Amino acid sequence: MPEPTSAGPVEASERVHLLDALRGFALLGVFVSNSLSWFSGRSLLPHEQAQALAAPPLEKGVHQLYAFFVDQKFITLFSLLFGLGFALQLTRAEGRGASIVPVYRRRLLVLLGLGLIHMFAIWVGDILSTYALVGGALLLFRKRSDRTVLTWVAVLFVVLPLTLSIAQRYGPELLHGRAAAEQAARATREVEAAHRTAFLTGLSSDSVLVSQRANALFAWQNLPNPGRPIWLCIILGRFLLGLWAGRQRLLQDVERHRELLVRVMAWGLGVGSAVATLSLVLYLKNQGAPGGPGGHVSPPAWMVGMRTLREVGYLFMGAGYAAAFALLFQKERWRKVLGVLTPAGRMALTLYLMQSVISIGLYDGWGLGLVGRTPPSRTVLLCLGVFAAQVAFSHWWLRRFRFGPVEWLWRSLTYGRAQPMRPASAAAPAAG
Repeated sequence: MPEPTSAGPVEASERVHLLDALRGFALLGVFVSNSLSWFSGRSLLPHEQAQALAAPPLEKGVHQLYAFFVDQKFITLFSLLFGLGFALQLTRAEGRGASIVPVYRRRLLVLLGLGLIHMFAIWVGDILSTYALVGGALLLFRKRSDRTVLTWVAVLFVVLPLTLSIAQRYGPELLHGRAAAEQAARATREVEAAHRTAFLTGLSSDSVLVSQRANALFAWQNLPNPGRPIWLCIILGRFLLGLWAGRQRLLQDVERHRELLVRVMAWGLGVGSAVATLSLVLYLKNQGAPGGPGGHVSPPAWMVGMRTLREVGYLFMGAGYAAAFALLFQKERWRKVLGVLTPAGRMALTLYLMQSVISIGLYDGWGLGLVGRTPPSRTVLLCLGVFAAQVAFSHWWLRRFRFGPVEWLWRSLTYGRAQPMRPASAAAPAAG
């Protein structure tokens, strides 16, 4: 019996190129979402001002297309890939006769550190720290059966979020009465609005120090967000579904699972589109109504269940995107087109952090000062331009180095030693 070996970094020959390309595709959608909601300052603007930016027909159309096809769908896809990546790492570690636990814990600890630096020093909307914290729970499921994993997906996506949403909606009324609950909720809403206004003011400053101090303060103020437990449940549910898909090798062996992937694509896009349509209709119908955008404090009863239904719709749509992408990737012509994203997927961590740095330079007052001023169409065009440059950069970089710069740092800190950056073919002549 061979001796167990320690887990090590994945070599280029071991990578699944479809997954890298799909990760690059997800990264583009995440960038568009982050830019439209946060980098551009839209989520910080007063409701009337945000609506005015999206009022022209073109802007309204872009916003509705974003809400239907992009909003939350790509971060769902990215989360599924995180869980699938864990399944791949687990399989490779077991193949070497090694335990994934110590390396994976160090890997998450380093990711947590990177995420906290990103959140407080660069941009409040960091997802890395959340992934690091929730990712640790995946270790609890590494030896669980597929049935157990899928049962927990249902619990984390439907049962717990619905229970917590009902408790948050009706708990204060039962404990303190409707009037007191309304008053407390209104006070909380006013505090949150004041925080957003102060943050937007800080971002508009022509001082880097002032804007980044405002970012750090806003990040700290939002740590005790009452919606966070629901968000953590949903992320873990996505991770577990990705873990199950990785175990089944759905995206590692597409031809073998073609029939299943066609069904996933059809059901995912069908159900996801139906939920997105319903959400969009209700959004447009209830603007200004109690609980609607810009409305009163307490949402109507139907909105409590609607949040869970929307998350299920996001999951279906994200899974449908993954299946459609995988099936297209099997066709030679499409593989050449979609494969352009492969280097971006290999450097997803570097590019994600780079997007934050570039975006605060574009939008904050000390940079181009576009915060709160760009309509949806212009924001999307900026995203596409920046991402195209990032894809070109990733091609250039990976022709010369094994890892992206942040990926190299992540691996080096995880394994406790500097990883060789140059490919073996480039390092050999130098050694000679």
